[in-house]
Amino acid sequence: MSQEARLFVESSFLTSDGASLFFRHWPAQDSQSKKVIVLFHRGHEHSGRLQHVVDELDMPDTHFYAWDARGHGQSPGARGYSPSLARSVQDVDEFVRFVAESAQVSMEDIVVIAQSVGAVLVATWVHDYAPKIRGMVLASPAFKVKLYVPFARPGLRLQQRMRGLFYVNSYVKGKFLSHDAERIASFEQDKLITRQIAVNFLLDLYRTAERIVSDSAAITVPTQLLISGDDFVVHAEPQKKFFRGLRSAVKEQHILPGFYHDTLGEKDRQLAFDKMKSFIETLYSTAPYAFDYSHEDQWSPGADAYRELQAPPHRRSLQGLFYASLSSGMKTFGRLSKGMRLGYETGFDSGSTLDYVYRNSAEGTGVLGRIIDRHYLNSIGWRGIRARKENIQQVIALAVAKLHESNMPVHVVDIAAGHGRYVLDALEKQPDIESILLRDYSELNVEKGQALIDERNLGHLAQFKKGNAFDYDSLATLAPAPTLGIVSGLYELFPSNALIKTSLAGLAAAIPPGGVLVYTGQPWHPQLKTIAWTLTSHQNGIPWLMRVRSQLEMDTLVEQAGFEKCHQIIDEFGIFTVSLAVREQHD
Repeated sequence: MSQEARLFVESSFLTSDGASLFFRHWPAQDSQSKKVIVLFHRGHEHSGRLQHVVDELDMPDTHFYAWDARGHGQSPGARGYSPSLARSVQDVDEFVRFVAESAQVSMEDIVVIAQSVGAVLVATWVHDYAPKIRGMVLASPAFKVKLYVPFARPGLRLQQRMRGLFYVNSYVKGKFLSHDAERIASFEQDKLITRQIAVNFLLDLYRTAERIVSDSAAITVPTQLLISGDDFVVHAEPQKKFFRGLRSAVKEQHILPGFYHDTLGEKDRQLAFDKMKSFIETLYSTAPYAFDYSHEDQWSPGADAYRELQAPPHRRSLQGLFYASLSSGMKTFGRLSKGMRLGYETGFDSGSTLDYVYRNSAEGTGVLGRIIDRHYLNSIGWRGIRARKENIQQVIALAVAKLHESNMPVHVVDIAAGHGRYVLDALEKQPDIESILLRDYSELNVEKGQALIDERNLGHLAQFKKGNAFDYDSLATLAPAPTLGIVSGLYELFPSNALIKTSLAGLAAAIPPGGVLVYTGQPWHPQLKTIAWTLTSHQNGIPWLMRVRSQLEMDTLVEQAGFEKCHQIIDEFGIFTVSLAVREQHD
């Protein structure tokens, strides 16, 4: 397999948190080529070990790019460390977008090849960020690492609580990765290989992989999965489960008998390369695959899950007894908590509840009430809500800066603002805001929101009015015409896409070309059943039901209304997304 190595250029790109990550670029013979492949290395490794992939694919008409993940190879940071897996997935998004801009191609021109931990990052990115790439090849994704020490994961979690950050050294030796003597030797001798991994990242990897495997039906990108048949490092069954869930009509799985974990570095890797190259050439020889989302609110796993929520378990079943006991406890002892009491009074999805969750100060009747309230406020759903508040404030600031760069006035509207705290927190320190209009259907929210405006002496700039977020005419005729529209935490409360389309169409009619839309999504939630079968909504005390929409379903609705997504953030739990889209030229 030896051949002349293709020449590369070394460089770096800057992430949004200021890290300068190293990457290699192998230019195509034709600098104007629109074919781009982005490579992601295995855990512990770096881009230099992907040289052979570029050489053996032998695609001179294609640009190749590969990074050194933060904490690896020639990229900065403590070896084997990342602040979180979510931060590393955001790095993936920013790197691929950087590559698209650098190569002057669209996302649909890009194919991604990723191995092991890199494949988990890419699968998570495709699930959470919904990039419109041409396709992806995943080689032995590390959805579940084989740990030969009993109770290793609970032990690591316990140690993390006791010790804080620490590092775990890999048990993997080169002879367990490949039968290729040259690859084994290079692995053992490579001084840039990082043997350690930070415990926070390792535990994030397990949690996130479980989420992505269980919800792989949200992924509709053309996918090829290569599974090593004799892998000592990762389990095969989660890979197969992930593949079964994929909803793309363009997908193929190959099990390679006798292969160890380094699938693309095995002795007989030509078998894998032949399958990979054929798949990639097919992708480039046909039009980009587009999944049909036109009936997603009727025929989809998300729609089915919503219908299941409408049928709570029989009260005499074990599951029914569990939720009935939980609900009873919340309605009795739970009312000692101010947050739970407020939820039963106004709805757990109300603006009043969200404002209380944002403030995050435990209150209640006596010590027990405050303890219950702190436990309530620390639930993963509410932690996600607070992370969403921080993220939406960050994206609003980015939106304002984008309007300033375009010399457009900043007229803001939030069509379902609740009490409006998150919007006012984001905007009151921003320069050159022309106007802020907050709207909500609830008289109570309007009253509370106007009080916040008055409390902050923003009456000269902001006003709060009652309004229906699904009334096309009232949105389309907003005056002054908004240049920044905001819709947060609303659409997941409504299962029908017809309402969402009407709302987005009204905003699109009001926002001029070049204006921007900040919108939130909820592609996944770990507590849907608990919420539906124990909590009540603002709608006359009926159960609080939510329909998750995959990120690409949400993005498609926004795109059909006339906006183009240009930026996104997601919380570390994978629950809430915040996106920024630009209004395109009107038809």
